Amino acid sequence: MSSRSPHTARTKAGALVVSAAALLSAGLLHPSQAAAGSAPPRKNSAHATAAVLDLDATDRTPVVHGADRAYDTASIVKVDILATLLLQAQDAGRHLSARERDLAEPMIRRSDNAAANALWRQIGRASGLAAANKRLGLTATKGGPGGKWGLTRTTAGDQIKLLRAVFDSGGAAHAGSGGLDTESRAYVRALMSRVVPEQTWGVSAIGAPGSRKVLKNGWLQRNTTGLWDVNSVGQVTAGGHRYLVAVLSDGSASMTDGVHLVERTARSAVA
Repeated sequence: MSSRSPHTARTKAGALVVSAAALLSAGLLHPSQAAAGSAPPRKNSAHATAAVLDLDATDRTPVVHGADRAYDTASIVKVDILATLLLQAQDAGRHLSARERDLAEPMIRRSDNAAANALWRQIGRASGLAAANKRLGLTATKGGPGGKWGLTRTTAGDQIKLLRAVFDSGGAAHAGSGGLDTESRAYVRALMSRVVPEQTWGVSAIGAPGSRKVLKNGWLQRNTTGLWDVNSVGQVTAGGHRYLVAVLSDGSASMTDGVHLVERTARSAVA
């Protein structure tokens, strides 16, 4: 669910090449996932859904492009895991510990799976995620079974709700109720703005030149089909407006195809 891939906008000559062997050697893919990559891909049957919210518009209603059905999250769920951890810390009246920060930072910035495993267990796995999401207004997200956080199912509409909890002005935050407080929101935004350069493809494709990239991506090859789930969520600035954008996709024949699909879908949705 994690890899290193160049931004497609910068790759005018040549294609983005990502293999399971390369991912495994980078230490960013579990062996079981590498084995999944050995399955021959079936015919490309890719689908994508985008949801967009213009934070600077009078109408604050998100617009969904495509069927707002459920997709696998892959690593975009790491934002939700961090939000859950922060809510739990708020309820306990404390800041994150040094250990928690040492896990949260690589989980978001480098999409580190080992860090996500540890924090997934700490928040109480799917049940902990569900409790947090209920407070944040997510209604169509279901945590993955057991330790399989990457198989959490979500919709683009729900991801906009999560992004809004992070980037929009929050309401009152109280122990056991309310959303993320000002400090928690700033912390998530800071980590999402410091994602390693090779993972800044996706919704950033529609950002203004030179604008800060604030996002989290996810990618996963399914062992049953050999096809790829590729997702991207974040905040972008275009045409002087700030947009929250979530693009979810599945069924791509390769990660390269999935990245291109996500970026095309994002551009079309904002345009």
